[in-house]
Parts: sequence; C-alpha cells; structure tokens
Amino acid sequence: MIRVLLVDDHAVVRVGFRMLLQTCEDIQVVAEAGSGEEVAPLLAREGAAAGIDVIVMDLSMPGMGGFEAVRRLLAHDPAARVLVLSAHEDTVHPRRVLDAGALGYLSKRSAPEVLVEAVRAVAAGQRYLDPQLAPRIALAGLSGAASPVELLSEREFEVFVQLARGRSVADIAAGLKLSPSTVGTHLYNVKQKLQASNQAELTLIALRWGVIEA
Repeated sequence: MIRVLLVDDHAVVRVGFRMLLQTCEDIQVVAEAGSGEEVAPLLAREGAAAGIDVIVMDLSMPGMGGFEAVRRLLAHDPAARVLVLSAHEDTVHPRRVLDAGALGYLSKRSAPEVLVEAVRAVAAGQRYLDPQLAPRIALAGLSGAASPVELLSEREFEVFVQLARGRSVADIAAGLKLSPSTVGTHLYNVKQKLQASNQAELTLIALRWGVIEA
C-alpha cells in the first residue's frame, strides 16, 4: 500500500485528489495539510506511525509556500519522496524543484491517470516529470536560451516569485521566517542579477519567462 500525504491550501482540491487516489487499491491518503508550515509537525506527530511513502505538495501556498516547505522537509529527511503538483507550466519551476530534491513534478492540468502514475513512480523512488513539460524542458536546455531567472540562487528565486506576485518585503520575511533586512538583501541581489530597478519590472520579467501567470 502506498501511503500519501496531501499538502494543498485548498480543501476542495485536496478532496478531489483524495477521491481520485483512493479509487486505486494500492494507494491510500493517510494525512492532509493545508500549508507548508503544517507539514513538519504533522510528520513528527504521524509520520513514523503512518509510514508516509509519498508527499504530494502544491507549490503556491500562503506563508512559506511549497518551495520552502520542500527545502526544509528534505533538509530534515533527505529520504522523503516528494511529488510537486503545481499550476506552473514553465520550464523554470520544474528544474528548480527537482534540483531541490523533489522526485517528481506534475501540472495540475494533467489527466487523472497521470497523477496516479506519478505517485506510483515516486513511491518506487523514480523521478517523474510531467509528460507535457518534459519536451519543453529538454528543448530549452538544447537551445541555450536560458532564462535570466536561472542566475538566481534558490532563496533568491523564492523571494523573486513572491515579489513578482506583489507581496511586500515584510510579508515575505514573515512567511519565510527571515528578517526583513535579509529579504531586503535578497531583493537587492535579485534586482542586480535581473537588471531590474523596481518591483514592477520584476513582475514583468516573471510574466515574460512564464514564472507567474497574468
């Protein structure tokens, strides 16, 4: 039996995924969380007893968000098997997530049977990349037309995405549990690397490279 933890801030979405996965005789959803902040305490409380095999996690959540949750989870337990399920269909997010240690990346628009296939693959310790995104990522690598966003470190990328969505330095600091001055330093580095002078220009860059949607 593959035991799954669902992490998504939308309860209706979690219900849909749970109903889909539990139509499979070999998959059982044993726990749910509504934010990245809930994951570590939940695993500490239930992880050993529940024997969670796959963590299916959304990226775009309030607070620390999925990227930071993945980073902290894998820093604490490098053996954790994470499948990221995201609305982002650009080539930057999948590469970032897989480089951070997640085993799989899947678009929320994928067919139901693809989610089941991805969960089974990740449970077996195999990497899984959305079949619709894989060719685009491969072509982006071959073309050499790398996004300038690739210049950012992992933490800078997290700050960049949240800034591009219009969040303030204070909100980002609270969500990532960093000091405002540290976030300000990341903001300075992001603007230097992307040659942007303000937050509006960062948003335009994020839209141009598909990091966020209009």
